[in-house]
Amino acid sequence: MIRRIRSQFLPPDATLFVALATVWGLSFVAIEAGLAYVPPLYFAGVRYALAGVLVLAYAALTTDRVRPRGRTEWLNVAVVGVFLVGVYHALLYLGQLSVPGPVAAVVVSLSPVLTAAFAAALLDDSLDWLAGVGFLLGLVGVAVVADFDPANLLASDVVGIAVLFVAAGSFALGSVLSTPLRTTLSDVSMQGWAMLLGAAALFAGSLARGEAVATVEWSTTALAALAYLTVISGVIGFLIYFALHERIGPAESNLVTYFQPIVAALGAWALFGQTVSATTALGFFGIFAGFLLVKHEVVRERLAVVGVRAELQNPIRSFNYRAIQRGRGLTFERDVASEDLYTSTTSGFGSDAD
Repeated sequence: MIRRIRSQFLPPDATLFVALATVWGLSFVAIEAGLAYVPPLYFAGVRYALAGVLVLAYAALTTDRVRPRGRTEWLNVAVVGVFLVGVYHALLYLGQLSVPGPVAAVVVSLSPVLTAAFAAALLDDSLDWLAGVGFLLGLVGVAVVADFDPANLLASDVVGIAVLFVAAGSFALGSVLSTPLRTTLSDVSMQGWAMLLGAAALFAGSLARGEAVATVEWSTTALAALAYLTVISGVIGFLIYFALHERIGPAESNLVTYFQPIVAALGAWALFGQTVSATTALGFFGIFAGFLLVKHEVVRERLAVVGVRAELQNPIRSFNYRAIQRGRGLTFERDVASEDLYTSTTSGFGSDAD
């Protein structure tokens, strides 16, 4: 009841969606700016250590339970912390050492497609032939973005895109592995603990990699990038996502992944004068088309619901529809509520691709 009352004071869904795409899309630009001054794994570790503390503080004020209980909840924190925070962001930051932010945003937008593939392999969530075509189309899209050339496999940008591809796979795998581990622990509490665990993993990776953290000079640009990634993207972005997740469901919320590259491209153009090539744009459309094919059943169901709602705008048709449904023993509201249209293997944590 409290969450429902609180949601009434939030902006409209479309405003939240645009805000989330903007916040997370600009994260790729902030990462690129900060990497010019701070080693990648150390940079990501500091960012998530600070964000984890802030998120847990918020959880302590707004949730009934902050600390995980039992093996399942701690295992869920471990999976999310290792795969979605630690490994994913380690590879994302390393990949962006040689790949511009907008291109990185396009590559990691493949993660929902990879999530469906891992779900089919690990959770018996089978893919039909059309979804299989979509998965292949997504892979082709990444190859187009990489401007794949067998004679130039070791080019820095190609290696960087390969690293980003593995990063997207880590995010997708972690999303699927955590699905059976969902409990009553709030998303905010789980995410806060996962951020701290992921930060510890990132610091360990920084030490193993031999990053020269003692000589880091926190310039104004580096501090601004860290502040943005920690507070705006890492805390406010996730809170916006949780609010959006509650109001429209994970299937629609996770579509924000496909708007992030557009925002990243605009931000990189405004700050660095970077432009997105036609090849990158073509690859992005290939990945997005692949997603639509992989999720074609959900897309069709959602379009059907939208069509029915449009019909109900006509009062006469609305009356007739309700009368017919009552004659069958169902109302429109009960019929829609009985269908789990929002089922998603990535529910509970955003497709934070920053």
